[in-house]
Amino acid sequence: MAQRSAASSRAPTPVGSPAKGSKRAHSVGISTPLRNPSVDQQSLDMAGLNLNENVDTSSIPEEPPKMNLAREKVLEEAKRMLDVENTTGKKGISLVVIGHVDAGKSTLMGRLLYELGRLDEKTKRVNERGSDKIGKGSFSWAWGLDGTTEERERGITMDIALQSLETPHRQITILDAPGHKDFIPNMISGASQADCALLVVDATTGEFESGFQKGGQTREHLLLVRSLGVAQVIVAVNKLDQVEWSRARYEEICAELRPFLTLSGFQPSKTKFVPVGAIQGINLTGRDGDLAAQLSEWYSGPTLVDLLDVLVPPVRDISSPLRVPISNVSKRQNLGASVSGRLCGGVVQVGEKLRVLPGDETAIVKGIEIEDQSVPWAASGSNVVLHLTSIDPVHLNIGSVLCPPTDLVPLATTFIARIIVFDIQVPITAGASVELFHHSCDVPATTTKLISTIDRGTGKVIKTNPRVLTKNASAEVEITLRSTQVAGSTSATRAIAIESFAINKDMGRILIRRGGETIAAGVVLDITG
Repeated sequence: MAQRSAASSRAPTPVGSPAKGSKRAHSVGISTPLRNPSVDQQSLDMAGLNLNENVDTSSIPEEPPKMNLAREKVLEEAKRMLDVENTTGKKGISLVVIGHVDAGKSTLMGRLLYELGRLDEKTKRVNERGSDKIGKGSFSWAWGLDGTTEERERGITMDIALQSLETPHRQITILDAPGHKDFIPNMISGASQADCALLVVDATTGEFESGFQKGGQTREHLLLVRSLGVAQVIVAVNKLDQVEWSRARYEEICAELRPFLTLSGFQPSKTKFVPVGAIQGINLTGRDGDLAAQLSEWYSGPTLVDLLDVLVPPVRDISSPLRVPISNVSKRQNLGASVSGRLCGGVVQVGEKLRVLPGDETAIVKGIEIEDQSVPWAASGSNVVLHLTSIDPVHLNIGSVLCPPTDLVPLATTFIARIIVFDIQVPITAGASVELFHHSCDVPATTTKLISTIDRGTGKVIKTNPRVLTKNASAEVEITLRSTQVAGSTSATRAIAIESFAINKDMGRILIRRGGETIAAGVVLDITG
């Protein structure tokens, strides 16, 4: 206020005002600034309320973008692009990297990115110096994907790291998943966005066994990705350099894994094995040099990149309604919000209006990014970042689903599912409290009714209203979401956006966990409430 008074007192004397030192001026008093009769009070009021026409245009929200193409045109273009991919272009595919903690997943991918030119020398040297400084020099390759301070200090992956690489015939989106059992929910979120999997196992004596035995993440990760629809897996047998490139050890590990992969639902024709040494970069893109001599004595098969280059992308369902489960939200002040996720059907384009479910909010797509490139539209199967406008970021949550306002995804609190029970010790009973996982959504639930057990081969009902479900059983159950309790107050049960498997396979898969263990997986048959 003092600043404003000072400015007024320095204003020139208006035309027709008494001269300085006149009787009138003296009567006004030194402490009272002269009023300026040329100032219009109405204009001041208008300016104070930002009602003037000459307002600062930088503060006005920009006009939301308009859609350039009708949906039919986008579908035609998407189909044409997919046809080109299938004949001459590089096919896009997403790959989740899984395995037991410390198997070398992030190190393998960091070295592979370097070998393919995706990690430059400058960044490599910075990572080496940084990891040496904190006494974790052997983790320098992993720093190419483990980007947070906590991940680097602890030496483990905690969240999904997203990267991309190119092989001669594939454009691959890499989802590096955490191996530690404490971060299984993050691993599930990553696996639900993948088309295929790269399983990394540690060949060191005792380490493979600890990862593959009951409770190890090698076994659980394979069950999870298969339950989430992944049908192709490459097994990279890592750290063979630490066992003198032993052929016997490599074949022993392959022999242990093959029966379990078949039992988990992976067809032998879609399962490949490859020996690698991640830190030295052996058999990732080639086997040149003295370091690979011991391996070359007995192995003449494909490299890891050779196997990645022949992965088969699944059929993309571009004609179904758009579904985008949100896996991450980035809220930026004054810049709206960005969400990332995978398109589980349909197409989306810049300017399109989308509904956020659960909730009553809508948003407009301001921009679309795929592999850090801005694109006008994206189709089913793409891992995208959507920049949204016309919505308050507080209404965007991990686990919510974006869909067209004209074709909403159903919301459910109760549904019927067909599940397969894993190798559990404590049977599942009616009324059991469990955790339900659907994409990045994690909610408390109850198995309210055990409807029937089913013959897995024929699909026929074996027994109705069973008392319990034991290990390896196949069954139909009713699942009901539970309300959450925070600090003594119980909140209402919040529905989740989910669809039956028959309508949308990606939106119809679920996982069930209890006490930190995945106990069952299945598909939604019918939404009942």
